[in-house]
Amino acid sequence: MSTLETAAFPFAWWRNPAELTTEPAALEAMLKDLVQPVIAVKHNDAAGFTNKTAFSLCADGEGSNLLAYVPPMSISAFGDPAFCADYGLRAAYYAGAMANGIASAAMVIALGKAGLMGSFGAGGLGPARIEAAIQEIQSALPEGPYAFNLLHNPYEPALERGTVQLYLQYGIRVVEAAAYIMPSDSLVLYRAAGLRRAADDSVAISNKVIAKVSRREVAEKFMSPAPEAAIKRLLTEGSITAEQAELLRQVPLADDLTVEADSGGHTDNRPLVALLPSMIALRNELQLKFQYRRLIRIGIGGGISTPESVLAAYMMGAAYVVTGSINHASVEAATSAFTKAQLAQAAMTDVTMAPSADMFEMGVNVQVLKRGTMYPMRARKLFELYKACNSIEELPEKERASLEKSVFKRGLDEVWADTVAFFQQRDPAQIEKAQADPHKKMALIFRWYLGLASRWSCTGEVGRETDYQIWCGPAMGAFNDWVRGTYLEVLENRHVVDMAEHLLRGAAYRYRLQQLRAQGVQAEGVLDVYRPEPLASDKTVGMR
Repeated sequence: MSTLETAAFPFAWWRNPAELTTEPAALEAMLKDLVQPVIAVKHNDAAGFTNKTAFSLCADGEGSNLLAYVPPMSISAFGDPAFCADYGLRAAYYAGAMANGIASAAMVIALGKAGLMGSFGAGGLGPARIEAAIQEIQSALPEGPYAFNLLHNPYEPALERGTVQLYLQYGIRVVEAAAYIMPSDSLVLYRAAGLRRAADDSVAISNKVIAKVSRREVAEKFMSPAPEAAIKRLLTEGSITAEQAELLRQVPLADDLTVEADSGGHTDNRPLVALLPSMIALRNELQLKFQYRRLIRIGIGGGISTPESVLAAYMMGAAYVVTGSINHASVEAATSAFTKAQLAQAAMTDVTMAPSADMFEMGVNVQVLKRGTMYPMRARKLFELYKACNSIEELPEKERASLEKSVFKRGLDEVWADTVAFFQQRDPAQIEKAQADPHKKMALIFRWYLGLASRWSCTGEVGRETDYQIWCGPAMGAFNDWVRGTYLEVLENRHVVDMAEHLLRGAAYRYRLQQLRAQGVQAEGVLDVYRPEPLASDKTVGMR
């Protein structure tokens, strides 16, 4: 079942050749059993395998030569142990936020109880929904681990500031900062509120920031101290103290940097294998410049959905890995059954870019599912009209009629009335700006559709299926390919803990297989695929 490419070790001999196996299925089981070693010995001019250590050293040649030894392995060996220590985790892995509460309280709690971290998807939610989630999660996980998303909102800064105030009120100690082009004053305020001078004169940091970035120029801002202009504005308004301002100048804005490759939602579609080394090199440059007492950790998200991608990220130096799209189709995701079914059938090519709701005016796109929905095409049409016209009144009569019939399915005057009512509760300043600027008014009307499209996907709005905005990256298709024919192909079995467990176990399995090959034992190609099987009731057994 295998070939030998190196000579046997002359100093060790196997004493019980009858206990050896040459069956691929038996070797697969041994490699999956992470708490036992895998030993390969020369047996009848081929390789035999066992997980028992009955060999002797410097023997007289009776028995079988030792060929390779693969030690037991803990999943916690992957990544940076400091990441696990700081956040109280059993593995250097967390599930990233998906806005509108798709990364739900149930998801965060399930992961937390398994010793893993989830980030609640607070983006796009109002204060009441976020507060309810905080209370639910803190009740279930009083000691953590958990994180909350802080989504940059350049057009509604009051909403972002209100979210930060909630986090400070409830003592949220970890935020995942996402979609930032430039750090906001609200994010700097959150960071400052958790700083104090320690007894050894170092800066103690209570409020941790994990920043998701995909560009070097943005990464540099998060790996540098907070912007001086933001510090001065917060000082002037009395939001931070002089001591906090001074401490902000001595620490980076983020503790950890998640390098976001080709992900769902906000993304620049960057290739993981090119992006991660570049960011690690940048981190090292900035460490030489600032001489921080603690090194900023670099993790990776976007494209993480198979054991191979997990292992590749760790082997390239990632301190931790982050999953996203695959959790959108999990049991715990707060989205509709229709959306989950679409995701579970998606191929890697079933994704595309479309205008985002929160940064529509800036021309920012998000990666979404194109299978079974017309949202990408309709959203792009809205942006084209926004660029071509300065107001709703400038829309050609034919275009307006088409929009009202096929996209909005109601008159634009009615849409504006709903928009006014919405922002009167959420952020009245937006209405004031729109009344003074017809182009702004046009943007808000168009954002009515863009924003509701993601909500319709979550709630399963009947009759709006072709308008669903479903955030998704190609990782979803890769995951579907991997689990096809296994119990995880079935949506009802896709629990976030099961998926995390198998991704990590699968990475360990592939690593152990490569260790065999590195020692000259070329196992058969059928072993290259780790196939997930139902877990025992103790879902954290593989985390030890």
